[in-house]
Amino acid sequence: MSKKKKRAAEKQTDPTRQEGKVKRKDYDAKLDELHMELVKLQYWIKAAGKKLVVLFEGRDAAGKGGAIKCVGEPLNPRGCRVVALGKPSDMEHTQWYFQRYIAHLPSAGEIVLFDRSWYNRAGVDHVMGFCTQEEYAEFLRSCPEFEQMLVRAGIILLKYWFSVSDEEQERRFHERAGNPARRWKLSEMDIQSREKWVEFSKAKDEMFLHTDIKQAPWYTVEADDKRRARLNCIAHILSMVPYVDATPPPLQLPPRRAPDEKYVRPPKSDQHIVTDVEM
Repeated sequence: MSKKKKRAAEKQTDPTRQEGKVKRKDYDAKLDELHMELVKLQYWIKAAGKKLVVLFEGRDAAGKGGAIKCVGEPLNPRGCRVVALGKPSDMEHTQWYFQRYIAHLPSAGEIVLFDRSWYNRAGVDHVMGFCTQEEYAEFLRSCPEFEQMLVRAGIILLKYWFSVSDEEQERRFHERAGNPARRWKLSEMDIQSREKWVEFSKAKDEMFLHTDIKQAPWYTVEADDKRRARLNCIAHILSMVPYVDATPPPLQLPPRRAPDEKYVRPPKSDQHIVTDVEM
């Protein structure tokens, strides 16, 4: 069998197989199309009083942050929030585990994007020893019940796991480590977790086993190609929400009021003008 026929056969037998990386021109064109649909989605969320929660989880350097920025870019920030919580305070440590996340759930007409979420308990907390075995086991028992409650309360809950190959993750780590403009993306926890790759893999498998429920299933995004991953994720979000085009009609602007003849604008020499940057 020729190489060309072999690749075609592999593509037919493996629906998850991806072609080469998406070119910038094709990416920009498709992204513009999807961004317009996201705007329509947000108009519908607001008009219908719906509540949408999207969780972004995955390995370090899997591209979650870039995907979240891409989703939120065309949306009105007054109706779309990104939640990226730091480590819990001493007071939060004494609260019910889900309590601090509940405070960030959407009201009617809002979209909330979680950059990591309550699933920290099933991942970094468990692997790095930040919780007890009893707390971990309780999370696996109670999380499906918690999410079922959210869905019954009318929240549209979507959960995405960004999957990246070992080779690509390692390449991105070294790229960040050597680039001062991107080095901040590598936290001390990211460095420490490199020694526990297998433990994190097992924790992810166990998490899926307990929390991949009918009411709120996990959706895996293959993320070796960041551009393709972003397009796929946005398209999937749009396919999972039964929105209709609620875009308001074009605005009819009233005629501009003629300036008061007595008003004279102050000279620019009296102002601190920002100078042009050298090109």
